[in-house]
Amino acid sequence: ITAAFRRLALNILKQDTTVKDNIRGKRLRAGWDETVLDKIYAGFNGD
Repeated sequence: ITAAFRRLALNILKQDTTVKDNIRGKRLRAGWDETVLDKIYAGFNGD
């Protein structure tokens, strides 16, 4: 189950175009700044 969530998170980050960074950078920035995390969520939801 854990691996499935990890793959889902990586797929979301790969599809994201709102934040211009590599996967590692996106993960770090989303952890540090909730506005970046909200942008990634909004891009995933299609809002």
